[in-house]
Amino acid sequence: MPDSRPAAAFLETGRLRLRAFTPDDAERLRELDSDPDVMRFLTGGAPTGMDVVRERVLPRLLHVHPCLGTRGYWAAEERGGGEFLGWFEFRPLDEGTPAVVELGYRLRKSAWGRGYATEGSRALIDKGFAELGVERVTANTMAVNSGSRRVMEKSGLVLLRSFTGEWPDPIPGSEHGEVEYGLTRAEWSRGR
Repeated sequence: MPDSRPAAAFLETGRLRLRAFTPDDAERLRELDSDPDVMRFLTGGAPTGMDVVRERVLPRLLHVHPCLGTRGYWAAEERGGGEFLGWFEFRPLDEGTPAVVELGYRLRKSAWGRGYATEGSRALIDKGFAELGVERVTANTMAVNSGSRRVMEKSGLVLLRSFTGEWPDPIPGSEHGEVEYGLTRAEWSRGR
């Protein structure tokens, strides 16, 4: 597969490089979304087919949000060797304003437990508040997804509420509902 990475990264941390997705990432995304453990809290472990990756996933990941002047999803790679680890989401909830963004992440199982999700999340939060005009960061997950909840907490977000929603195709654990975490610019500033 050709390496079509742009010369400049959107964001780099000590161990991560976040770059824009390209159509050449389709197979990487299919592999990520084919791991039942990665997809456990999203689809109950069902894989995402290549047709869905090309027709629905990639267009969402390639979308530029004019209010941010950039994309909302970033391919995550190890900074040293360039290994694809997964992706981070940092996209506005309203196309017209960067005031409220949603934070998310999906990493390969081999990257779990190594601090990458927290490292990338903190860096995106800092960039959002310091450079992108973000006023509030929000993140959601299933109540039973303790790993993702820990990342949100370590990234500085606080639990705002628990809620239940309608799942068109319920998966194990959905009966326990979901949780929303958040952080405002003022809270972020006080914690610096």
